[in-house]
Amino acid sequence: MPIAESELILNADGSIYHLNLLPEDVADTIITVGDPDRVPDVSKYFDSIELKKGKREFITHTGVLNGKRITVISTGIGTDNIDIVINELDALVNVDLISRKVKPTKRNLNIVRIGTSGALQKDIPVDSIILSKTAIGLDGLLHFYQSQNTQNTALVEALSKHLNWGRYKIHPYGFNCDENLAQTLMGNHIRLGITITNAGFYAPQGRQIRLEPNLTDFHKKLQSFVLEDEKLTNLEMETAGIYGLSKLLGHKAVSMNAILANRATGAFSKEPSKTVDSLIKYCLQQLT
Repeated sequence: MPIAESELILNADGSIYHLNLLPEDVADTIITVGDPDRVPDVSKYFDSIELKKGKREFITHTGVLNGKRITVISTGIGTDNIDIVINELDALVNVDLISRKVKPTKRNLNIVRIGTSGALQKDIPVDSIILSKTAIGLDGLLHFYQSQNTQNTALVEALSKHLNWGRYKIHPYGFNCDENLAQTLMGNHIRLGITITNAGFYAPQGRQIRLEPNLTDFHKKLQSFVLEDEKLTNLEMETAGIYGLSKLLGHKAVSMNAILANRATGAFSKEPSKTVDSLIKYCLQQLT
């Protein structure tokens, strides 16, 4: 049964609606960054760039480094954008856009997020790197998908009990990274962590400017959670969505977090651009 035009929307040139990409534009290894301006910060290290395309906040460069074809794409901020990016990337490689039918043989992508994040624990220094072993979503995206059988249920259940935020209609979901891809990106200076993904930057991350948040115990609750000697390490806005959708669609995903702030101590990096650039070069080295 072909997928209806209203469900899989294409542009006049046959490219997929939001990303403005054709199937041949996408490599098997994909780096996602939030900021569109960070795309050239990654692709400047490629040996050659074959494609540059953009639409809205979704900027894409595809090129080659050390003989390996890589795509880097900006997602913008938040899991609402991740819903678009991961689903449309999957459609590009696993749906015949002409017949609008799912291909019988699936193509599996390696998806690596290079992003910034804030530490939750005092002992995590700014300018350090966390690889998200597990990501917990407080945003709700994966509740719209049939995903219960693929989640890290033990962690979700323990955290739900600890937080007791059901009265605020906050129900966590959780997914693990791909272990094989994580091994490719692990190094002595990389810390494994449990990452919290939330739906916003201000009250959803415990910040207050003029509006008073509902969750007055936000950081205390997150910082005090312990399961089998493991604590929650950092807070950001995309990883759980990437992990959940990638897992459901059969892709491999890992999130690499440059820690620019420590929410427990109030510290912020003095050289954020240098820290992010170092992470970019490290990930490219490991991937190629």
